[in-house]
Amino acid sequence: MKEKDVDETLDESFPASDPPGWTPGLAHPETGARPPQHQDHQPGDEGEMTPAPESFMRHYKAAGKLAGRVALISGGDSGIGRAIAIGFAKEGADVAFIYLVEDEDAMETVRHIESEGRRALVIKGDIADRNFCFEAVEKTVNTLGELNILVNNAAEQHVRQNLEDITEEQLRRTFDTNFFGLFFLTQAALPHLKEKDCIINTASIVAYRGKDVLMDYAATKGAIVGLTRSLASNLTERKIRVNAVAPGPIWTPLIPASFDAEQVTEFGESSPMGRAGQPDEVAPSYIFLASDDASYITGQVIHPNGGTVIGG
Repeated sequence: MKEKDVDETLDESFPASDPPGWTPGLAHPETGARPPQHQDHQPGDEGEMTPAPESFMRHYKAAGKLAGRVALISGGDSGIGRAIAIGFAKEGADVAFIYLVEDEDAMETVRHIESEGRRALVIKGDIADRNFCFEAVEKTVNTLGELNILVNNAAEQHVRQNLEDITEEQLRRTFDTNFFGLFFLTQAALPHLKEKDCIINTASIVAYRGKDVLMDYAATKGAIVGLTRSLASNLTERKIRVNAVAPGPIWTPLIPASFDAEQVTEFGESSPMGRAGQPDEVAPSYIFLASDDASYITGQVIHPNGGTVIGG
């Protein structure tokens, strides 16, 4: 991949200001209702979305909470992963991130990490490949010097109306990406993590509520919750914290890459807040869990989901 000049101006990434009366997650008043849209490839291209997601942490006020630390994020090129990467950089961390195919999204994220004065390492590959997972961790450590924070965020999902419609190929692919990739990256990272370091996994509201057209995806997210809690207990004596974040409906490239064009226009409206969330509204949960502010928290799940009550 040919790298772009990361010193280019960043002004084109942002509108001058948020339009009056605009609520994050709802259709932008300058574009009208969120238009029908669909992308025929996963994990999707953020640059093709209308309106564009809020994923650059423009309004986030940093306090140096991750100064001197090194993070590795899977799926860090766009959406929630991009917001996490930029948020970590704002807090002082150097950031490596893994992405699958979206070169332009990845280089845009690199530009914003480096604009914060932090080092960025971009790693292209498929986390479904165990060998690649170990290579990605080694490249991070060799290039950035260490590894303190692992964020397992990459995922894919495929809408199917009936269980019988889920092929063996799809089932295995969804678990390979969402669960086994997470498992292998964690195995590769653990020898490099030390006391006060941490692992943060991306679960989902569907792990708790289910989703009738995302049965295999929901199953992977349930497995992630179980692994998070079990691994947290296992690593307590090593003083490595393990937590998860379970977002509700968030406006990311995975949405138009998963649902049909008409479904996208209504995405998030069933949440108690009546709208989809934005990546920038989710990333602070990861920053909190990565920082010393969460020093007494392990084996837990944070739920930025627009108000849906989880549990009894």
